Amino acid sequence: MPFSSLKERISSKSYSVPFGEVVKINATVITAKGLKVSISDMVKIVSNESGEETVGMVTEIDGSTFYITPFSFVEGFCSGDRVFLDSTGLNIPVGSALLGRVVDPFMRPIDEKGPLGTTKLSPIIKAPIPALKRGMINEVFSVGVKSIDGLLTCGKGQKLGIFAGSGVGKSTLMGMIVRGSVAPIKVVALIGERGREVPEFIEKNLAGNLENTVIVVATSDDSPLMRKYGAFAAMSVAEYFKDQGLDVLFIMDSVTRFAMAQREIGLALGEPPTSKGYPPSSLTLLPQLMERAGKEEGKGSITAFFTVLIEGDDMSDPIADQSRSILDGHIVLSRELTDFGLYPPIHVLNSASRVMNDIISKDHLAAVRRFRRLYTLLKENEMLIRIGAYAKGTDPELDEAIKKQKPMQEFMSQDADEQIGFDESVQKLIEIMKTNDSL
Repeated sequence: MPFSSLKERISSKSYSVPFGEVVKINATVITAKGLKVSISDMVKIVSNESGEETVGMVTEIDGSTFYITPFSFVEGFCSGDRVFLDSTGLNIPVGSALLGRVVDPFMRPIDEKGPLGTTKLSPIIKAPIPALKRGMINEVFSVGVKSIDGLLTCGKGQKLGIFAGSGVGKSTLMGMIVRGSVAPIKVVALIGERGREVPEFIEKNLAGNLENTVIVVATSDDSPLMRKYGAFAAMSVAEYFKDQGLDVLFIMDSVTRFAMAQREIGLALGEPPTSKGYPPSSLTLLPQLMERAGKEEGKGSITAFFTVLIEGDDMSDPIADQSRSILDGHIVLSRELTDFGLYPPIHVLNSASRVMNDIISKDHLAAVRRFRRLYTLLKENEMLIRIGAYAKGTDPELDEAIKKQKPMQEFMSQDADEQIGFDESVQKLIEIMKTNDSL
């Protein structure tokens, strides 16, 4: 080939890597220019002095200026540092090698068990299952907890919320569900919680058994972007196994910390605060995550439990209110039952499963309705009974409720390390609710 022709071909192409420049930087947002980017592009910021690198996401564009929210802390970076497009984008490695591992939102192991050895990439952000491709929820999903299996029965592909104040026992219930559920794959997302709780959850609540389990961790000291996308990354892992035709249990603790991360990002970008300081994007983000769970025709299912921290035990909290409207049921944990010594402290009357009536037998449904009616009578007349103002024989139905009070409370209570099968729970409930002719 003539040198003149080769020279023309080389001169017609650019072999330099384009980069931008940091013009302003603060603790939460990096302002840069000089690079053509799009919203949600991943970029790499490289320090000119130390050569240190950090990754961020383009979250706002204003003309030739763009704003980056970093995934880590920005100490050591300054104006003039270079900004490069990250060719990998917002993708994470997925595969069966994740089972039994504890990873961060980028699927980097944090359990000191070596590299994952998986090369298949999956995008963190995906569209939810199309409405008309969702399968009907017609199978029971057993979690091994009597009060849930018996009175708040879950279905494969259902989305439920666990609503609780601080220190009420949601982590213990999460551990019971993970250990007792029948799902072949379990994905646990610990988002925005204390670092101390991670080893404690593994050793105390899961007894150190991570078989067929993936734990994705973004603790409270991680950046808001890591906490936000930690939840989406965990859902992508669950979707990978769902696409293999498997039934997946997905548990996330907690939705509130996830929304708080978006609140930090939104306020830093100038979004207007609304109720309790949450910007509109915090509420918009919830269905984008939650609707990705479910049952898809021709594939597997993701049965999801999302914990929601109720600040001050206020169920009208904006995140709790929005979550309850998106989910297919809610399990409310009561501080009163905790003080009473009843574990797990599930407030049956304030909880509901929206698909239960479609997936359980008629005998089971009749027993559930009878249980709730008798339990309601006990709560309404509790003061009269305690002070001895109620005379036996006045109300035959209340007499029945009083006589069955102890077995009903025993049915609602369960040791943290106890696992009970679905059929056993249902049979016990039906036996308790059988009409007693001696009443």
